Amino acid sequence: MSGKLKLLGAGLVLALALPLGAVQAQSGKTFYWVSHGSPADPVWTYFLQGAEQWGEDTGNTVNTSFHSGDVSSHQEAIRAAIAAGADGIVTSSPDPGSLVEVASEANAAEIPIININTPDPSASFDAYVGGDNVVFGRNWAQYLVDNGHVEEGSFVWMPVEVPGATYGVQEEEGIASVFEPLGITWEVTDATLDQAEIITRMSDYLTANRDRIDAIIGMGDLVTGSIKRVFDQVGVAPGEIPVVGWGNSLDTTQEVLEGYVNAAQWQDPQATSYIGLSIAAMAASGIPPGFDVITGALYEADTAQIYDDILAGR
Repeated sequence: MSGKLKLLGAGLVLALALPLGAVQAQSGKTFYWVSHGSPADPVWTYFLQGAEQWGEDTGNTVNTSFHSGDVSSHQEAIRAAIAAGADGIVTSSPDPGSLVEVASEANAAEIPIININTPDPSASFDAYVGGDNVVFGRNWAQYLVDNGHVEEGSFVWMPVEVPGATYGVQEEEGIASVFEPLGITWEVTDATLDQAEIITRMSDYLTANRDRIDAIIGMGDLVTGSIKRVFDQVGVAPGEIPVVGWGNSLDTTQEVLEGYVNAAQWQDPQATSYIGLSIAAMAASGIPPGFDVITGALYEADTAQIYDDILAGR
């Protein structure tokens, strides 16, 4: 890639400018949007909305699918898109290296394939649109350090929905770059993708380890969005244990506003899908993308209402 385009926050002017006529000229084409996420995960609802809105605005067909972390199913969905002669493919990455072969197959078929949400530089995608998970992890850890919430000898609990998945691995890499030199330790625990089970597992862990937990990093929207319910169930007051993590749900924006979560990461989910499909359409017209688009903003209580309004459709 020859460069990066950065999109920070929801209120900034989008720097990616596609002439309206050029987008409309794509009308009638068929694009595939493939997600490793679960349709039960609230954040992916917003990613999906962005894809659907793009289809409505441009008149193109967007075939969407969720694969809930099933790598084989995800790979087959991309191969099906290639076999169908897709005009472009937009896909997240379920695990590092998992889409190397299918990306190469798309390249060979001269079908643009754009990576969104979770980057995987090992695959030959034409562009990436989304956050930088290593940077996000580093920023969460640095936030806790800079605000005096953790120091040498502190212990941080890091629940994640899917252990070993790309996003968590990359986030932990960023976190480790800050914590290891300072002698701060941590533990990543499995919370699953089931909301009720997440609350149960988190409550059990917090009950058993409350005395040694100095801070929490929620490595996933379902996890961070469960903090209030878990704290209320265990009897932890808002602000008693510092929390940072993902913030792409109404649950989390409210938690930030109410003091349960100190700072949360906005990912620009709708914009990510919308821009990813726009780049795929541009590439399908013969204009190769020579850049990535990096999205995201860390928000606290003073700006949480902005994202709460977006997620509520206000």
